Amino acid sequence: MAINNQRRKLLKSSLGAVALSPWLTACSSVSNLDKNAALISCSRTANGHFGAVVADNEGNPIHSVPLPARGHGVAITPNGELAVAFARRPGNYMQLFNIKTGVSYPITPSMPNRYFYGHGVFSSDGLTLYTTEGEKETSQGVIGVYQLQGTQLIKVKEFSGFGIGPHEVIRADDTTLAIGVGGVHTKGRVPLNLESMKPALVYLSTSSGEVLERVGLADHKLSIRHLSLMDDGRVLCGQQYRGEPEDGVPLVAIHQRGGALQQLNAEPEEWLRFNHYIASIAVLGDHVVATSPRGNCYGVWNLKNNQLIEIASLADASGVVVNSRDNLLPQWHISSGTGKVIIRSENGEVVSHQTNVMWDNHWSQIPRTVI
Repeated sequence: MAINNQRRKLLKSSLGAVALSPWLTACSSVSNLDKNAALISCSRTANGHFGAVVADNEGNPIHSVPLPARGHGVAITPNGELAVAFARRPGNYMQLFNIKTGVSYPITPSMPNRYFYGHGVFSSDGLTLYTTEGEKETSQGVIGVYQLQGTQLIKVKEFSGFGIGPHEVIRADDTTLAIGVGGVHTKGRVPLNLESMKPALVYLSTSSGEVLERVGLADHKLSIRHLSLMDDGRVLCGQQYRGEPEDGVPLVAIHQRGGALQQLNAEPEEWLRFNHYIASIAVLGDHVVATSPRGNCYGVWNLKNNQLIEIASLADASGVVVNSRDNLLPQWHISSGTGKVIIRSENGEVVSHQTNVMWDNHWSQIPRTVI
């Protein structure tokens, strides 16, 4: 995600480097995990440092793992012991670390002809990691398949042939991956194929890499990127639009296996509030929240009628995750690059507070078994 100079000045003035740097230069004591570690997100500081921050239910930082460059998504093993932070695309590292101790293990570099694309997901047994990657010269999509051997990630095979520029990957079920294939060929972060891009939501077999299903949207400039799985197996997709600035196009869609992608509803001027960019998406019950750092807002849709019910202002709205770990009822936790944390229930009750962390695009929930 690009940050323009005006927004960067906003983040610096809101937080400042001094307050943030301690979380990115050293880990706190292990006993701090008694605060109920619940969330992990990549973060950045105004003075150019990066880390993966372990936080409590309120979004208060407990400790941080330094990263060599800006991070993006975080994958967590189902038992809550280990996590992997992925470099922002086009990235050249992933960092494995112990959630409880904050100990980092050796960096896993990208292969010489590959980039990491910012996301990954563990298998349900926690022994295999699936990552989104791409060929450097072509942006042809690759799913890297890694075996977790002790504290090392060993690449054992790759899946390919499903499209250009994959971004987020999630488990649709124990034998199927769902992938947001953005369709954009880039040199660095500069797009090269906007007129011919072919984004899609793709389902792959975890055993063979076979494409089980592929669906797209009518507008080929709607780059499918971020995903969220519903309890009934449907997949929500957040898009980033690569067309004309004045176009108020839908940026969130829902998919039932075997059917077509169905766009959620809002007026064109409401879609324009999101500035063509959805960063993170999470489903809770009959509602979905999608964030837009470029639009400085997040939206809430009712999935009973797929209708937008609210746009809430939030400067540099970044990650959203459903946290049910230590709450009587699940709630959305929504982060901001300015450090603000929003805790929102499905009935619309909102609590907010300020932290000293410049949260990046995504949050991941730590399973309860980590404590």
